[in-house]
This record gives sequence, structure tokens and C-alpha cells, in this order.
Amino acid sequence: MFAYYLDLAWRSLRRSPVLTGLMVLAIGLGIGASMTMITVLHVMTADPVPGRSGRLFYPQVDPRPQGSDHDTPDPPGQLTWIDAMNLLHARRGVRQAAMSGGRVTVIPPQGPSHAFNAPARYTSADFFPMFGVPFVDGSGWTAGDDHSHARVAVVARALAEKLYGTSQAVGKTLRLGKYDFRIVGVIDRWNPAPHFYDLSMGSYARAEQVFVPLETAMETTLGTQGSMECWGDFPSDGNLTKANGCAWVQFWVQLDSPAEVAAYRRFLDGYSSEQKTLGRFGRAPNTRLYDVLAWLDHNHVVPGSVQLQALLALGFLLVCLINTVAMLLVKFLRRGGELSVHRAMGASKRAVFAQLLLEAAVVGLAGGAMGLLLSAFGLWVVRQQPVAYAAFAHMDEPMLGGTFVLAVCATLVAALFPAWRACRIAPARLLKTQ
Repeated sequence: MFAYYLDLAWRSLRRSPVLTGLMVLAIGLGIGASMTMITVLHVMTADPVPGRSGRLFYPQVDPRPQGSDHDTPDPPGQLTWIDAMNLLHARRGVRQAAMSGGRVTVIPPQGPSHAFNAPARYTSADFFPMFGVPFVDGSGWTAGDDHSHARVAVVARALAEKLYGTSQAVGKTLRLGKYDFRIVGVIDRWNPAPHFYDLSMGSYARAEQVFVPLETAMETTLGTQGSMECWGDFPSDGNLTKANGCAWVQFWVQLDSPAEVAAYRRFLDGYSSEQKTLGRFGRAPNTRLYDVLAWLDHNHVVPGSVQLQALLALGFLLVCLINTVAMLLVKFLRRGGELSVHRAMGASKRAVFAQLLLEAAVVGLAGGAMGLLLSAFGLWVVRQQPVAYAAFAHMDEPMLGGTFVLAVCATLVAALFPAWRACRIAPARLLKTQ
């Protein structure tokens, strides 16, 4: 029966090619515009660490003095060096990592004349297992390497291949500026979006190419990069580890249960009270603890303009569907005589209704195919824009399937009223005119 209904639908659509083409075009335009913006929104709101985001938390404490120029209800977005080190060495979480971003000068084997800059991440040993960073060779360094300020490094696969012609680079020497580092691991392709662990480098910044221990980076003065909030005097020698009045370090902690989360909140409050007693903090405990998705929401990572554009695209799809309803109504009512004959020959209203919906579904599939092509073009246009998230505007498999599902479902919804209206025509009245 399905094959028969499909054959009837195909014949009906071929009999009115202009009207069929207009319906496919309307659906295609609506789907193309809406799926382009829905895909962009999907990319920007995606969970950057699926399966882990609910266990990773960003703590904040407030070391500012009372009445400072930066007197806002929220604590600074980053930690001072001393607070980051205190939280790191307290080890109150399952894992914890302090970090900062920077740029390093990479000296390739060809010599200093071929040197180039690369984005770097200065962090601690737990960074790699906590964020589930994949390795193609070796692994991250150890906590012992952190404590001993070892000159070890982890590099991205692309950098290893560029420098050594292979991703198997463990044990090789990496020269950063005037210092040599021993490579202990090579990261496979890893580029979480948004760049959740350090939004100061850009919400959709590219993943770093070089990773070295944080305290080693400070000792060798490789140089940091990113935002900094200061409320006190900056050290004259530029040593950030002495800048007790400046927040510039990011800190993440892994907490695997609600009990651990509650305990860590108490720990932050207790730590703040202790530091106030010692005279370092000038105000009562003012702490925060956000998981990954809450942290992204708190920082308004998704621009309001993108959300507005997605709503406008869905509004355009609604306009296209209204036009499709009108065209389907005209098409189905024109076939009143044919449908009456089917009814007179024993077809039920339900069968006729199903036949008409199947015809609409075929239109929806064709519109979905056109919409997919238009979406691909729309995403290509987005990737040409000078915005940080442009490079991530690609349609993945769920969105690819969602294009056809949306097209068919939207068309079926649009066909409900025309099909119902056509099924209510009295067969006897039309058969007399045949």
C-alpha cells in the first residue's frame, strides 16, 4: 500500500511541476536559512567536554580590598598566583590544574632563522587526564615534574609533524627561545569549542600547540598572554608570581559527586576567611563555583546577535511554511474530483489523508535536499566572516540528519490542514460534476 501511495504522490507532483517546484523552493529556502543559523548556534552552545562538563568546576575567590576601583559583586574572573598555588597544593579535588596562556618562540631543527611563534599553555600535570586530552604518543608529565620545575613539554601533533616529520616525537628536544625542553607527549587532534578552560584567550580560540609546566614557564620567563585584572601595585621587575594584587591564573578542579562539590564550596569559604584573618583579603568570603556549562553561560559566550539571527531564521521558515500551506491547499482542493473517485471506490478518509500526507512528505524530502545545499553554502559564507567562531561553522552528522527531519516534519505540519480540508469534501457533490 505504501508503494502505491508513493506512486500516486509522484504522479500527482509531476502533473503540476510549477506548483511542485514552488513548494520545494519555499521549503528549501526556509530550511536552508534556519539550519544555517541553528548549526552555528549548535556549534557555539555545544558541550566542549561531553561526559565531563558536570564534574569540572571553576572556583573563584575575592582577594580585593574593600572600596577598590574594581568593586563589583562578582569576584575576579581569575586567581592571583598565590591563591592558585594555595588551591593547587591543597589538593581538595579529585584533580586540579592551574594554568595560563602564552606564546613561545619555537626554534626548529633548521636553526634560529626559521623560528616562529606558537600558542602555548602553561599548566600543571592534572590538565591532561582531567580534560581527557588524547595522546598519539607518550603522555603528560607528572606531579613530580611540576614540583621539580622540570623542563619537559607536550606538543600538538601538527607541531610535531611540522618540526620532525612525524608524530612520534617523544624524547626529542624542543627549543623554546633560549631553553631546551624534552618532549614527553604528543597530543592527537584536540580542539574543544568553546575554549572553555581559558576564555581570556578568546571564547573560540584555537587549541595550543605547546604545553609546559606552569612553574617552569614562570622560572624561564617564557611570557604570558591573556587578560589580567589588577587592584594593587604591579611588581617593578614584571615578575607575575609577586603580583599579589593581580589576577591572571585560571584554575579548574574535578569534583565527582555532589558531596565533593558541597565540601569544596565550604573549603573555598574557609580559605577566604583564613586569608582575611591573615590580612590578604579585605572582604568577607565571596566565592563562586561554576561547572563548565554554567561558566560559559555566566560569561555570555554565545553572543545575543547569534541567538537573534537564529530566531529570525526560524521566523523566515514559518513564513515559508505558511506559503506552503496555501499552495498545498490549492493543490489538494484541485484534486477534489480524483479524491472523490477514490472515496467512491471504497477508500476511507483516513487512507486519503495518509495519501496526501505522503505526498507532502515527498515535497519535504526534496525541500530538505535543497535546504541542505543552501545550508552548506550559508555555512561557507559564515566561515568567511572575521569572527572567532567562523572556523567551527561545520555541519556534523546530527545536524545533517536534523535537516531532513525538520524539512519533513515541517512540511507534514503544513499539510495537516490542507489534507484535512480536502478529506471533508462530500464525494457525491463532486462526482455529479465529473
